[in-house]
Amino acid sequence: MSIINPVSKRIIALPSASRYDCRSSASGALCTHQPTGSHMLKSQRLATLPIDSYDFGAELSVIDANDAGGEYDAFTFGSWSAHVLANSGGSDDDTSFRPYEGQLALTELGRRLPGIMSVVTDNFPLERLQWVRIFSLSDGILAPHVDFLEFAEPGTRLQIPLRTDENSLHSENDIVYHLRRGEVWKIHTTVPHSAMSASPFPRLSLCLDFSGADEPIEIKNTVPAELPVRVMSRPPVPAAEVEALVASASDMDAAGMRAAFRRFAAVHFTRQADATAAFDWFIEAAVRTGDAAVAEKARAFRTYCIEKRGYREAFEW
Repeated sequence: MSIINPVSKRIIALPSASRYDCRSSASGALCTHQPTGSHMLKSQRLATLPIDSYDFGAELSVIDANDAGGEYDAFTFGSWSAHVLANSGGSDDDTSFRPYEGQLALTELGRRLPGIMSVVTDNFPLERLQWVRIFSLSDGILAPHVDFLEFAEPGTRLQIPLRTDENSLHSENDIVYHLRRGEVWKIHTTVPHSAMSASPFPRLSLCLDFSGADEPIEIKNTVPAELPVRVMSRPPVPAAEVEALVASASDMDAAGMRAAFRRFAAVHFTRQADATAAFDWFIEAAVRTGDAAVAEKARAFRTYCIEKRGYREAFEW
């Protein structure tokens, strides 16, 4: 397998195996998580829409001014919010994602955004569509996480960026990639993944959740993709850099844990590292504090994000 380095334009090969460099540490082994290759990207670019044919500039300002609340604060660092345009009953207060039986209904916010909703109705089937949301992310990052842990069956999640730039990135396992404006992506939500944006203005991404994980989604009115999928090339993470990161948080207390984790979550966007390495390094730093409660909280956050959690279970930092 090979990809085009988006900076140099050179083709670079991706070996099939990953290597993790480990050395002894207080909790066993401290790994730099430097893959020599990369997992195959499970998320897929399904199509590209003629997004420039839609005029919703004023509607993006409505999203910017909308107060969406903080349903998923445990996962998010910086400015992140989910704006609900359609759900099971049309209530603006119904913001907690879940599968349901019944008909999709516009919220008041959705009724104020006819241009954005026309992107949905013009191009996607509505029979299995359960949630229409816009994810807003500015100067922020999401903790690596696995979606749908709360539910028996995962659905199908599509994302279409409406406003973005190359400072806005997604990740999956040890791959970092960029979603361009108008691209339709099927996000592989059941493996650890994350997102970050260093942009001063919010990246806005239309998120469509459909019932059924295996049935394909028929997308209409697509246009040919002009550019290949953009996978970001990152240098290996030196062991000394990992040690400095862990040492910088080894004196944290319970009150400082949430703020400290953001630094760990950000590493793999600029260095070759699996998204889940953030938890390994964070736990190691927590162990070094000598505070058993801090170490247990760090382990519990890993469990909550990528292993097991209940419906509407809140994680208390």
